[in-house]
Amino acid sequence: MANVVVIDAPPVPDTRRVSAAVAAAGVSSFALLYAPQPVLPQLAAAFRLDPGSASLAIGVATGSLAVAVLPLAWLAGLVGRRRVILWSVVLSAAIGLLLPLAPSFPVLLVMRAVQGVAIAGFAGVAAAYLADVVGTVRLAGAVGAMIAGNSVGGMLGRLGAGFAAGPMGWHGALLTVAGVSGLCALYAARTLPQAGDPMAEHTAEGVAGQKDAGKRLGAGLVAPFAVGALAMGAFVALYNAAGFRLTAPPLSLTPAAASLVFLSYAMGTASSAAAGRVAGRLGRSKALVAALLVTVAGSVLTLSTSLPLLAAGFAVLTAGFFAAHAIANAWVTAEAAPHARGRAAGVYTLCYYLGSGAGGTVGSIVYGHAGWTWLIALTSVWLLLAIVAVLVRRRSSTRMSAPDPVTETCHR
Repeated sequence: MANVVVIDAPPVPDTRRVSAAVAAAGVSSFALLYAPQPVLPQLAAAFRLDPGSASLAIGVATGSLAVAVLPLAWLAGLVGRRRVILWSVVLSAAIGLLLPLAPSFPVLLVMRAVQGVAIAGFAGVAAAYLADVVGTVRLAGAVGAMIAGNSVGGMLGRLGAGFAAGPMGWHGALLTVAGVSGLCALYAARTLPQAGDPMAEHTAEGVAGQKDAGKRLGAGLVAPFAVGALAMGAFVALYNAAGFRLTAPPLSLTPAAASLVFLSYAMGTASSAAAGRVAGRLGRSKALVAALLVTVAGSVLTLSTSLPLLAAGFAVLTAGFFAAHAIANAWVTAEAAPHARGRAAGVYTLCYYLGSGAGGTVGSIVYGHAGWTWLIALTSVWLLLAIVAVLVRRRSSTRMSAPDPVTETCHR
C-alpha cells in the first residue's frame, strides 16, 4: 500500500470574526466620511460660508477617495491588503480627531482631502481582502456584513454628529464621531487576520489577465457607470442640503431633530437586500429603471412643507437609490469578463464617488442660490439621464439579441 502524505492545510479563519472586524472598519470609515454632513449649517455659520462652499467638506473627501481608490488597490497587491486596510482605518480616525482643531476652512478641507485618501484604502481593498481570507464559498455572507457595516457607519456618523452638534457645536460633534471611529479602528486592527499571498495577482497569468481586462471594459458598462455617478450625485446633493432645509424656516428643526432624517438609511438597507430578487423577476433594466423612478418620486415628495410627507419622501428616495445602486453594482460584476471584474468594480467605485463629490457640491450651490425646488428639478434631471442611459443600453442589447447576464445569474 502506497504511503499517503498528509499536508496540513492552512487554518480557516473564523468567518464571523473576520466579518465583524471588516464591519468595524466599515463603520469607522464611513462614519468619518459623512460625519460633517449634518453639521454643514454650523460650519457655514462658523466660517461665514454659503451652502455650496460648506458642502466642500463632503465633496473634497469623496472626490479624493474616488481618485485614490484605484492606485491604493494596486498598492495593496504589492504590500498586502491587510496592511493597507489597517493604515486606512488608523490614519483616517487620527485625522478625524484633529479636524476640530482646524484653524480655518481651507485647512479643514486639506485635512478632509487627506482623510478621503486614507478611507480609499479600505473602500478599494476590503472586498478583495475578504476573498483572500474566507474564500469564495463564504464570501457572500462576509461581503454582506461589510456592506451592512458601511451603511450603519454612514448612518451612525450622521446621527451622532447631528445629536452632538446641539450641546457641543460642530467641534464636539466631529470629535465624538472620531472617538467612536477610533475605537472601531482599534478593534479592527487587533482582529483582522493575515490574508493570503499578496503577490498572487502579480503572477504572469494575473498580469496577463489584467491586461486582457482593460480590453474587455467596453461600452456595455457605460450605463451602470452612469447610474453610479448620476444617482449618487443626486442622492448626496439632497442630503447635503437637507440640514439647511430642515433647520431653516418654516420647519426650523434643531440639529438633533434634523439629523433624524438619516434614519431613512434603514430603508436603503432593506431595499438593497431586496433588489437582487426584483431584478431576477423583472430583469436588470426594468428593475433599475423602476428603482430610479422611485428615487425621483421620493425626491418630489420632499417638496412638501408637511414634515410627515417630507420624511416619507426621504425614506422613499433613499430606498430607491440604494436599490438602484445594488442593481447597477451587480450589473458591473455580471457583465465584466472574469479577469476584468476587479478593474470594472474599481471603475464603478471611481464613478460613484466622483458623482458624490461633484454632484453634492453642485447641488448645494444650486440650493444656496435658487432653493429646494430648483435642487429637486436638477437632481430629477440627473436621475432621468441615468434612466435614458439604461434604456439606450437595453435597446442596444435587444438589437443584438444578447441575453441579460444579471437575470441569468439570478436564475442560476
